[in-house]
Amino acid sequence: MNGVDEAHLRRALDLAEQGRRTVTQGAMVGCVLVRDDAILAEGFHARPGGPHAEAVALAAVADARGATAYVSLEPCAHHGRTPPCADALIAAGIARVVVAAGDPFPLVAGTGIDRLRAAGIDVEVADRASPIGLAARRQNAAYRTATVLGRPHVTYKAAVTVDGRTATRAGDSRWISGPESRRLVHEWRAAAGAVLVGRGTAIADDATLTARDCDPVAARQPLRVVADRSALLPITAHVVRTSAEGAVLVVVGPNAPASRRSALERAGVETAVAADAPALLALLHARGVQSVLLEGGPTLAGALLAAAVIDRLAVFVAPGVMGDPAAPGLFGDALAPVAIADVVPLASLEPETVGRDILLDGWLRDPP
Repeated sequence: MNGVDEAHLRRALDLAEQGRRTVTQGAMVGCVLVRDDAILAEGFHARPGGPHAEAVALAAVADARGATAYVSLEPCAHHGRTPPCADALIAAGIARVVVAAGDPFPLVAGTGIDRLRAAGIDVEVADRASPIGLAARRQNAAYRTATVLGRPHVTYKAAVTVDGRTATRAGDSRWISGPESRRLVHEWRAAAGAVLVGRGTAIADDATLTARDCDPVAARQPLRVVADRSALLPITAHVVRTSAEGAVLVVVGPNAPASRRSALERAGVETAVAADAPALLALLHARGVQSVLLEGGPTLAGALLAAAVIDRLAVFVAPGVMGDPAAPGLFGDALAPVAIADVVPLASLEPETVGRDILLDGWLRDPP
């Protein structure tokens, strides 16, 4: 694989990104068809059940014989809601296929590549650890985590002062981060399968948790989830009162009073039972949720960290100092390591300037 191949794969990744908000189930995929150093056609997967990227690109060109197909994800080799893309590439006379990442779905998982090679097509696959291979896996982290681990991919979003505090000791957190950071979070909500907070955050912030400040306007709203073990969320909470704007799910503990659940349900929200953080994620996975944007406070975040189910951190560090050791941090005392060797390591950490804030993008683990 050479520099030209990598450039076309980067373009395929850019195309795939156009499905970020709409491909809430399944994988984002982009495809570029190239022949004689000229791009013939491009395509991306726009929505679940719709044509795959390869099919879109092939439909845009009259003759693709002898071309190279650059795809961000291994072409499928099974009949799902659409026909196999591997067969379409073979039928179109594609001579070479360059793949950024394999597909972990059990009905694909190498069979697409094998089928192409069996048909005499030259196939190149990027190394998993290479920059392009890692970028392709991270782009579809939600799909890959749901497919391989059987749970949604979890990103914990938080805003902290320079000394790592998420709110005052009285619970005031509006606003630690700047307007540019808050707009970016709305973009993330528009792409998330679910937004998750605990009851304390839902009450303290009186948050709506919808994607509002987006360009273009969000075409769909994420499932709004409140973890509330005792079902004590007031029906006057903003997230309850706005249930008509998008689905709301309150996840309660096994011993939550039936009367409280009934009151919430009469107010227009759904309730469900989960005993702990992994069970909550399993419940969301069963509903088809691939990605969770965790916006809860340190208690809920600490529970998910202790359960080792947080995959990514998105921490906005604002230019301010709280100066109060009693003010809450990111995770509370969920782990409380006594030695540096017990600290949870990150696979990577990259900074980015967002307005006056610094966004720390940290991956606890790379996607499978």
